[in-house]
Amino acid sequence: MSIKPEISVVVPCLNEEEAILLCLNEIEETIKKYNLNTEIIVVDNGSSDGSLAILQKKSSEIPYLRILVELERGYGAAYLKGLSGAQGVYIFMADADFSYEFSDIPRFIDKLKEGNDLVVGNRFMGKIGKNSMPWHHKYIGNPLLSHIFKLLFKVKINDIHCGARAINRNFLNKIKLHTKGMEFASEMIIAASQKKLRLAEIPVRYRERKGESKLQSTRDGWRHLRLMLLYSPFYLFLIPGVIMFLTGFVTLFILYFSSPRLFDIQFFVHPMFFSSLLVITGYQMIFFLGFSRVYAINHLGEENAQWERLFKSITIEKVGFAGIFISLIGISIYIYIFYTWIRTGFGSLNEIKNSIVALTFLVLGMQTFFSSFMLSILSIRDK
Repeated sequence: MSIKPEISVVVPCLNEEEAILLCLNEIEETIKKYNLNTEIIVVDNGSSDGSLAILQKKSSEIPYLRILVELERGYGAAYLKGLSGAQGVYIFMADADFSYEFSDIPRFIDKLKEGNDLVVGNRFMGKIGKNSMPWHHKYIGNPLLSHIFKLLFKVKINDIHCGARAINRNFLNKIKLHTKGMEFASEMIIAASQKKLRLAEIPVRYRERKGESKLQSTRDGWRHLRLMLLYSPFYLFLIPGVIMFLTGFVTLFILYFSSPRLFDIQFFVHPMFFSSLLVITGYQMIFFLGFSRVYAINHLGEENAQWERLFKSITIEKVGFAGIFISLIGISIYIYIFYTWIRTGFGSLNEIKNSIVALTFLVLGMQTFFSSFMLSILSIRDK
């Protein structure tokens, strides 16, 4: 019976013929030096150069080297494949471009053995090689995105994009990972923070990579930021939604009962259309917060007792009835306008303000009614 390895080293590989052999040799040296019970898993992500041939040749020399193939391109896709096949109690992850030192494996594993669930390298605490990181990554992109990340998720990780990291097997049992691109690195830390898992970071050296970089600064930076916002619905939906709704409601109220003057400009009825737009848009954004929370709890495994109690108390019938009630207010105002028109003998009307208010209530009611069904759909749990 074969003995399962204590450590799995997972390395994604896409066209890294200049570096992959150097990585494997360094891993071998580390294993022998520290007498580690280790397996090596290299996930070929559809390489079109000589990477796969090098791996196949090396696998005949290293019995504990396994080659997996993931044809769906993407940093996250490759790692999901590798992690699914890893058998070790501890899993070390690093890129195949020789930018990270595999001699750091014992340091990461020791940190996991202290009780941490995820250990992330920090290049800025360590040593960054002269030509290993473009200046706009070093001084703008990485620090800015890491700062936003820390603000949104309250974690003490200062280099969220570092590719050298380690996890224990229980980590994979506690979280769900979905993303297939470079944002996978951020998703891993987000998932850990949401589950209140123990995180740690250690300084690492970052060398100049071998071969051509696959990173696309604008696209990949945006994908990281987009993921952060998607997992931060309070900042994405609630805060701007409440501001828009209250601003629209207050200005709609003021414009309905008066014609204010500002900077010698007299405002009449037409700005009410913009106020109505703010009310309607802000209201829908608040509902989007509800959609995102329901989806996260029922489909992404997020745990939040307060939200779960709230959603149990807010039934489709209650929200749907509220939508009908709000719509009836708008319909009643339209009926009043129509009645006024009849009384004037179908002549000209000056009911623009009432029409805007009626339209606002009617749209809000319809939003509420149909959103109740959307919330109910999202509440259906996966089997």
